[in-house]
Amino acid sequence: MGIAEQLRAVQDKVQTAAATRAAALKSAEAPVRLVAVSKTKPVEDLKEAYDAGHRHFGENYVQEIVDKSPQLPADVQWHFIGHLQGNKVGMLVKGCPGLACLETIDSEKLARAVDKAWKAQYPDRRLRVMVQVNSSGEESKNGVEPSEVAELCKVIAKECEGLELGGLMTIGAPDYSGCRTEDFESLMKCREEAAAAIGCGVESLELSMGMSADYENAIREGSTSVRVGSSIFGARHYPPK
Repeated sequence: MGIAEQLRAVQDKVQTAAATRAAALKSAEAPVRLVAVSKTKPVEDLKEAYDAGHRHFGENYVQEIVDKSPQLPADVQWHFIGHLQGNKVGMLVKGCPGLACLETIDSEKLARAVDKAWKAQYPDRRLRVMVQVNSSGEESKNGVEPSEVAELCKVIAKECEGLELGGLMTIGAPDYSGCRTEDFESLMKCREEAAAAIGCGVESLELSMGMSADYENAIREGSTSVRVGSSIFGARHYPPK
């Protein structure tokens, strides 16, 4: 199958999983965002997905998103989903004006740096951000400890005028075949605590969890945004070191 066909297959699975969750909860089906992760893939592949109607694309590396974004139409919604170093904040903000969401805020220092850079570059609009949670407790993972999530969310919502708190994001443990229940339960608890801390409804905070191996189960568990790469674009090809 080509990229357009693979994208359509993933979209169908996303919709089916969302319908399954809605039926289980006896509620109306809620939309789930599909972010097509194009890490290491050429712009031609992204254009094929774009021509098939897709608009949300995710990148892990600042250099890649800065290189690719000017080559696609202005209505693309770019998501940065990789670890963001403080010294790359300015490069990301200035180099990707179509940035729709930064999903990996993992410290107050980074939040304030992004807020400052964004307000200087785009004083008339806010940047949607998510707090990355280390739900699995692995030392190799980036993200805020669950016990610190609510306080960071409060700082973003109350003190960072250039940012809009969109929700929480996590990467589950790497060795599970489905969405690990304990990871998702941790994320759900963090959302409840964050909502209470900033005084908003729980449902107003999105949950970004689920990748190619587990996005269907993640949606059934309650994820409202999934990040899928290889199931759409095929296996990634990394240059030799």
